Amino acid sequence: MKVFLNKLRALHIIMIGGLFTIVVISCSDDIYNDTDFVAGETFTDSNIRLILIDTLTVSTSTMKFDSLATSESTRILTGKYSDAVFGTVRASSYMQFLPETYTIDSEAVFDSLVMVLGYDNYYYNDTLQKNTIHIKKIIENLNPESDDYFYNTSKISYDEDDLGFYEYNPRPLAGDSITIKMIDDFGTDIFSKLQEKDIVNSDEYRDYFKGIALLPDETDNGSIIGFSKSSENTYMRLYYSTETEYESEQEYFDIQINATTTPIPFFNSITAEDPITPLQGLTDSKVNLESSESNNESYIQSGVGIAMRVQFPSITSLYDIPGSGTILDGTLKIKPVAQSYNDNLKLRDTLAVYVVDQNNDLTETLSSTSYAILNRDNQEFNDIYYEISLSYYLEELYLKDRDIDDALILLPVDYNSTVDRFIMSGNGNGENETILELTYGIYDED
Repeated sequence: MKVFLNKLRALHIIMIGGLFTIVVISCSDDIYNDTDFVAGETFTDSNIRLILIDTLTVSTSTMKFDSLATSESTRILTGKYSDAVFGTVRASSYMQFLPETYTIDSEAVFDSLVMVLGYDNYYYNDTLQKNTIHIKKIIENLNPESDDYFYNTSKISYDEDDLGFYEYNPRPLAGDSITIKMIDDFGTDIFSKLQEKDIVNSDEYRDYFKGIALLPDETDNGSIIGFSKSSENTYMRLYYSTETEYESEQEYFDIQINATTTPIPFFNSITAEDPITPLQGLTDSKVNLESSESNNESYIQSGVGIAMRVQFPSITSLYDIPGSGTILDGTLKIKPVAQSYNDNLKLRDTLAVYVVDQNNDLTETLSSTSYAILNRDNQEFNDIYYEISLSYYLEELYLKDRDIDDALILLPVDYNSTVDRFIMSGNGNGENETILELTYGIYDED
């Protein structure tokens, strides 16, 4: 029988020796609200004891996906910075553009071509440092190698010569956009081919111009910035002039990111090179780096696919408690390592929780709750932690309705569109270690 208690009033925890830390509480109307508790007659007609347990073993580790699909990223990412733990983190973006018109007045004269990149408010690391953008011309078709997706590990060839170059101080929250002037030779070439009708449709344009890459400079060590993929905010704008009877009038048309082709010819390349030695061992998605082998820590990094992995190998030891019982509540608490985060390397308020099988293949989003929520109630005492409600998931493990080899992993919600990183306390990390708090109800005790 599955019985669940969604809310329990605060219970004072009494520490005693042995396998479990427990509190035994008799059944009464003062313990829970009747509307919050659903139980069958077997449960309600019996004498109930509630036991609080916080010493069940939690197994923590780190795994890394072979790749993440980034062709459906919600933003353009570009930039580079160095991290003492995760190494040199670099993001570059590749995309195809199409003009909104293929007709230019035969008397028009080319003026200039610019790239406008609209901020989308995302950034990571130190925006007080200068960033650089190199605009490169892609020289091969933007087609995925094997399926309908590009990945963070995908590679596309480009011309080494710059179509545009820009050094800037990022203002992702205060600014609107940045504008990069592109070289005139490239702009006049596009202009003349359209004006002379050498290109009259999208197929011909794609054959002529495969796309562009936005790359950071090798010397950059600042931040990774998010730019909008919306055609209203990010585009190439070609300016030209036409003579009227009285004056020269400036006009323009836009060349926009191609969002009409399937698969979408866009992706972010995201890499992290030369991380700490333990992370270098994550060469395959089936490898689990135990926290005991990595400073009693677990790691998370979106964009490159590093995830904290959690298992509950001793959940079935609840059968050793005399009597019939059920898991009424379960909360996992995970503490970020102190001094591993700051105003540049931020903690996010939520992390997504997914289920993987023994081979670390993603199988589902956790059904009972899909988020780990950051609890900042005691932040002034440096006591903050992520908490995840797990009663339903743990009950399935306990009743063996779910494969005991399944595991939970934690990643940022938008893991294919960000580069956020986290260092978490694993098991074996003293008073900061990851703990599972259970409320276990016993009825029909022998």
